[in-house]
Formats: sequence, C-alpha cells, structure tokens
Amino acid sequence: MEVNPGYKQTEVGVIPENWGVYRLSELGAGATPSVKAGPFGSALKKEEYVPTGFKVYGQEQVIRGDYLFGDYFISTNKYRQLESCSVNPGDVLLSLVGTVGKLLEIPKDAPKGIINPRLIRFSFDRSRVLSSYFRYTFESSAVQQELQSRAQGGTMGVLNAGILRSFEIALPGFEEQRAIATTLSDMDALLDGLDRLIAKKRAIKQATMQQLLTGQTRLPGFSGEWEVKRLGDVAHIKTGSKNNEDKAENGDYPFFVRSENIERISSYSYDCEAILVPGEGRIGEIFHYISGKFDVHQRVYAITQFNQDVSGRFVHLYLSANFGAWAMQNTVKATVDSLRLPTFLDFQMCIPPTVEEQIAIATVLTDMDTEITTLETHRTKTRALKQAMMQELLTGRTRLI
Repeated sequence: MEVNPGYKQTEVGVIPENWGVYRLSELGAGATPSVKAGPFGSALKKEEYVPTGFKVYGQEQVIRGDYLFGDYFISTNKYRQLESCSVNPGDVLLSLVGTVGKLLEIPKDAPKGIINPRLIRFSFDRSRVLSSYFRYTFESSAVQQELQSRAQGGTMGVLNAGILRSFEIALPGFEEQRAIATTLSDMDALLDGLDRLIAKKRAIKQATMQQLLTGQTRLPGFSGEWEVKRLGDVAHIKTGSKNNEDKAENGDYPFFVRSENIERISSYSYDCEAILVPGEGRIGEIFHYISGKFDVHQRVYAITQFNQDVSGRFVHLYLSANFGAWAMQNTVKATVDSLRLPTFLDFQMCIPPTVEEQIAIATVLTDMDTEITTLETHRTKTRALKQAMMQELLTGRTRLI
C-alpha cells in the first residue's frame, strides 16, 4: 500500500513520520509501573473495609464515570500494605469486568486510595504521555477492536496486565497530544451540555404532564368539570392478526410488534388514527401513536375508532402517563407478563369535557416531545461527529499542529 509523504507504515497502521509507536510498558516513570493490576483477592477482603479512610476504587466508579461514588475504605495500615496499587491524580483506571474498555481519568482532587482486583491502573511518565490523550486513544473504536481480538476468550473480562503491557499505541509529541485532547474535550463538554439540557427538558415535560393531564393546571380559555370514562367506551380495541414472519425489511408500511422498534411490512390492515400497545413483554412501557396506514402483530393491541368527543393524541399521552401501574395490577402471570382485553376496556381516564381542550393539551405536550427529539437527534449527530474526529485526530490523518 502506498503511503503518502510525511507518513509511515507501522505496527498500528499509517501514522505521521514524527509520531512514535510504544508499548504501554515503555511509558512509565521511575519505579512506578505503567500498567499495574489490582491486589490479589485474598489481599483485600470486604471484612477489612472501614467506615472512613483510604478509598477503594472499583469498577462501579469507572462504569459511572464518577470518582467520588462509593463508600468502601481501608485503614492507613492496610493502605501501606497495598500502596503499590495506589491511585494518584493523572492515573487512568480500566475496568476488566462487565464493561468493554470503560476508563476513568483520575483528577487532581480525587481521594487518596487503591484499586481493587477488578481494575487496571495506568500510570505514565507525565512528561511523555497526557492522561486525557491516552484515555481518548483507548476509547477509540480501533483500540477497542484490537483489545477484543487480543483478549483471551474474546471478552474484556479476561484482559489482564500482561496483555496490556505489550499493547502498542501511536504517540505524537506532548503538545500535539494536548491539542488533540483539548479538541475532543470540547466535544465532550458539548455532549455533556446536551445531556443536561435534555434531562432538564424531560423533567419540565414530566412536571407539565402531571399538571395538564390531571387538570391541576388548565390552559387559558377552558373550564368545566373533567369526566371519568372507560377506555372501552371511547374507542375500539382489538389485537392485530399478523406474525413476525409477515414483516418485510423494505416494506412500505409500519408494522407494530411487541417492542419499541417499528418493523416494516408490505401490506396494511389499518388506515386510521391509532394507539398501539404490546400485550406482553414490557407491560405498560410502550405506547405508539400513528395516523395513517399500518399493520399490527397478533399480540399487540390496536386502539382505534375514537369517539368524536375524544382526542386520540390526548388518550395516547394519558395512557403513557397512567396505564403502566394499572396494567401491572391486572397482568396475567405466565412465562411472560401479558395483558388481556378487559384490562384495556376497563381502564378509567379522567378527561377534559371538550375535545378542543384535549387537543390543546396534546399539542403542548407533543411540541415538548418534538423539542426533546430534536435535541436528541442533535446529540446523536454530535456523538457521530466526535467519533469521526477521533478517527482523524488519533491516527494523525488530520493534524492540529
């Protein structure tokens, strides 16, 4: 394969000529090993934990990305016995059990402590390796795939310090590492901001649903007593007639099955407004809404033919908020929890007296859903952009310096 000028072919692929390739075992400083396994299980027992003292870092901190989480501690004497497994600012921890390459970078204010047997600690020469650059490198898809191929048994659960010591990475100069890490950190900050904004919008929507779907707050211009109605009195309810074998990957119409995923099908049995609720599996959690042509699995309930004084959109939102608890009280216990038709027919709703108020409430909540969906789409695109940037920056195809 022809290599472009300024680049070279190496064991880890094509990289810039002024980058190096190093085994992780070569990147330590002094007597501190660059790759350190946690203590043997017999050296750290739970009965030795104390209420306060030196923190014991485990996979729960790494999985959560929260170095302050957890309340396992050891005494000063025990810490001195296991000090070779200590955790210091700038270290990077890797979970070996239950996660695929999940890492945690230890900040300056992290509590003093040790790793437990389920972690690996990376401690590098701070003048050669920037911790955040290493973390991004190890989180990249290329490194994750390589780890999977080297892991004994094919899972992260059987990675060990020996495998990791011989692992090779591409390493630019320190300033270029810093520039790359800063750029990717900015993307992380953008994603964190989107996460917080989406969580805030969801909380606002939940509070708004509580107010509007119960009549505690009325929209301007509406009054009158709300009415209690059975679902079976305001709509037609029956299960579909199709099976999973009927789905077609490139079918023209939505096919509602027993999951959140909407399949496709080449024919349709319905052309109307409808709410679709699986009759088994994740009881009371999945509620689809559609207006148009579609088909339905035989274990999915189709709620259609709404009375003229009832908004299907409003009923969909009301079910989403309230049907779950009722469903679990009335589920039929079998191999999987399932629902029968009377559970739907007898479900009682308290609804506004006019369809206009129902539509107004549904419009407010649907607009909020649309805003959240737009933000989630933006977050998905931002994540994809970050992955593309990692691929470019961590291989040197795009240079910042």
